[in-house]
Amino acid sequence: MTGEASSRATERLGPGQADIERAAAILAAGGLVAFPTETVYGLGADGRSARTVASLYAAKERPRFNPLIAHLPSAEAAMREGLFDDDARRLAQVFWPGPLTLVVPVSPACTVSDLARAGLDSVALRVPAHPVASALLQACGFPVVAPSANRSGRVSPTEAAHVLEDLSGRIDAVVDGGPTRVGVESTIVACLDGRPRLLRPGGVSREAIEEVLGRRLDEAGEAGGKPIAPGALASHYAPRAQVRLNATQVRPGEAALSFGPDVPGDAAARLNLSPAGDLAEAAANLFGYLRRLDGAGPATIAVAPIPGSGLGEAINDRLRRAAAERP
Repeated sequence: MTGEASSRATERLGPGQADIERAAAILAAGGLVAFPTETVYGLGADGRSARTVASLYAAKERPRFNPLIAHLPSAEAAMREGLFDDDARRLAQVFWPGPLTLVVPVSPACTVSDLARAGLDSVALRVPAHPVASALLQACGFPVVAPSANRSGRVSPTEAAHVLEDLSGRIDAVVDGGPTRVGVESTIVACLDGRPRLLRPGGVSREAIEEVLGRRLDEAGEAGGKPIAPGALASHYAPRAQVRLNATQVRPGEAALSFGPDVPGDAAARLNLSPAGDLAEAAANLFGYLRRLDGAGPATIAVAPIPGSGLGEAINDRLRRAAAERP
């Protein structure tokens, strides 16, 4: 398929083995399949094929310079695609399978296409922990690149229904594995020059990574003006409504997204990421609640202040990108 609308309906598959094998066959034939990970739903394509990757970019309407994460069923499979230094190996041992992506130099045996890597000499690799994702990757036997299964810049999907809202008729299938657990994308760490760098906060906290490394992470950078990791564009994860951060009062006509105590004011619609102030609950609800509030049609979503520690760093990163000036 291409990114253009198709007269063929997108198949909705279940998590059973027969459907997993059906999804793997679609991917092997050059199709596009959305599937659940523990973070969000990913839109999968055969990472070895530039033609297939191009169709994924088209379906998402994604900028070509934004690289993709290649998903593998095991650390051993990932280490055939990239060159892992001691830091990368230590992080992989502790956090894989799980919501951590490692950006490492490509290995001589790397099969991830140049287009998926955005022309860089590094590759982003992840071993997801979700049982459906793991079974699908095992059935495929090749790297599956899988950005979030939504049109580029839109709110990431945490349910199969969210995928279909954005991509029905543009992709071949979605494997419905129910709601995702973590709710924000994977943390991305670059291990390229002996100085591990945090490129994107996510499902594994900075503090947990630094504890394993025994030192602080450096901050993100770019390669030749291009993002060296997925999700690094300034405006990303954006609903149609404008997003106003650190709101302590709802203005007329705004929707409200609270955390802990409700943001006071007469809101056009309101949801609370976590009335108890639990960051894990807030992360799991973030994208789904943004979608629901956006669906109410407000011009602006007012978002309460979110603490910046632990998973709060990842939540605030996504919210800042959602609130950034649109291209």
